[in-house]
Amino acid sequence: MKVLSGNEDGHHEDAKRNIKIVLEGRLDTATASELEQELKDRIDSAKTVTIDCSKLDYISSARLRVLFSAHKAMCAKGGMNVVNVNEIVKEVFDVTGFADIPTIE
Repeated sequence: MKVLSGNEDGHHEDAKRNIKIVLEGRLDTATASELEQELKDRIDSAKTVTIDCSKLDYISSARLRVLFSAHKAMCAKGGMNVVNVNEIVKEVFDVTGFADIPTIE
C-alpha cells in the first residue's frame, strides 16, 4: 500500500487543515502501520480528513481499526469523509458495519 497525501487546496492557511490522504494498493496487516503513522503525524492539526479510496484495491477488515481510530479522533473536529470507495472495499465496510460510521461517498 502507498499513502499519497496532500491538502485539498494549499493556497491558504485554513486549507492546510483540510487533509486529504489517497490510499493506493492494499490496506492489510503488512501495510496498516504506514497509514497509522501518516494519520498520527497529521490528524492533530487537521480540521477535516478525507480518505480517498479510488486507488485502494483491497482492505482487510482487521485493518479498519486504523480508519475507525481516525474517525473517532475527527468527530470532535470537523469530521472524516471516505470517498471513491470501490465495490470490493464497500463490501468490507458493509459486512463489518463500518459503512454506518463515517461519511462514505
